[in-house]
Amino acid sequence: MNRDDQAIRNETVERIRTAVNPSRLLDTALRLIEVPSPTCHAGPVSDRLTELLQADGFDVERPVANWPEAPAVVTRLQGRRPGWILQFDGHLDTVHLPFVPPRVEEGVLTGSGAADMKGGLAAAIEAVRALRDAGGLEAGSVLLTAHDHHEGPWGDCRQLYAMIEQGIVGDGVLIPEYLCDRLPVVGRGLAILEIRVHRDGEPVHEVFRPAGQPSVIHAGCELVRRFEKLNAELAKHPHPIAGPGTLFVGKIAAGEIFNQSPTECRIEGTRRWLSHESTAAVADQYRSILEEVAAQTGTEITGDFVVRRDAFEIDRENPLVRAFQDSHRAVAGRNLPIGAKPFVDDGNAFIAQARIPAITHGPDAKGAHTLNERVPLAELVRVAEVYALTAITFCQDKRSGSR
Repeated sequence: MNRDDQAIRNETVERIRTAVNPSRLLDTALRLIEVPSPTCHAGPVSDRLTELLQADGFDVERPVANWPEAPAVVTRLQGRRPGWILQFDGHLDTVHLPFVPPRVEEGVLTGSGAADMKGGLAAAIEAVRALRDAGGLEAGSVLLTAHDHHEGPWGDCRQLYAMIEQGIVGDGVLIPEYLCDRLPVVGRGLAILEIRVHRDGEPVHEVFRPAGQPSVIHAGCELVRRFEKLNAELAKHPHPIAGPGTLFVGKIAAGEIFNQSPTECRIEGTRRWLSHESTAAVADQYRSILEEVAAQTGTEITGDFVVRRDAFEIDRENPLVRAFQDSHRAVAGRNLPIGAKPFVDDGNAFIAQARIPAITHGPDAKGAHTLNERVPLAELVRVAEVYALTAITFCQDKRSGSR
């Protein structure tokens, strides 16, 4: 089918633009941000979102999804005939920083979660309202989901995984995180590494150190050397969009004083890998290095490999990619360049666990994971329009027999 034939009609675009209500969108964002919700404590803001949706006439489900402290929030908008289900999914929790109340100044919204990601979630909510107010969907349905337990290291994604296991998923997902300059069709997986190098005995002054006593610092340095060697090898095989896999060391610590032989050395870092590598194989490679260095240095080495998200790659011709690109062009006047997702988020989990395409796209927001989160209201309106048009296009798209 010719790309021009797929263009969204002007009257559809105008119908959605008229239905998106900036004042209502802003009020929703303010009312979500004003409820503090550090990760694992998003119960009150989940209740607030439930109240907002119910007051606006939506039926709301509250699945516990392995986190009774803050049951998830689920609502649906049904189309007039069968079609695909597009899911808008966002997290309600924020990082553990001091709470900053919401404020609006010169068209910019600030406060805890304004960028990550209550602002983006409010835009997704407004997209659902606009679809309803504009006459509903011709086909298919929209599934809106919001949950806790996203931000690490405090959360472990258990609530989202439980929702996926319970079948609370669509045929495609949009994630309103703060990535807006590319259409991310590929992303690396991420594991956090925490390593403990240990020797028997007690700390001892260097001059009384027994001959042949293992050095945990030497062993730690050998680990870092081996990691750097692997990182250099990984750099030789980059993905054309995502770049290479990496093994990064960000912290190494040992000892209490300059002339003491310590009993422990700790190393922390990350391992990122590409979609053609299995998570299990990457973990086995890491553990093999630990075992080899332990045997070589006479130390005991234990290491955690905490997987935050898996690697992924989406077919660029997937119906969701096409629908999103058409909608973005209708709103912004241009296609987004194809690119890689620089971070990991819940989209990685949907692709790996639910086997459905997930696109991360949100407002041009700044200050995520800081005390100065901010997002222009105009960007939230833009995201709401793109999301609503993507739902109209994707949910009735029958050009492919599979997802």
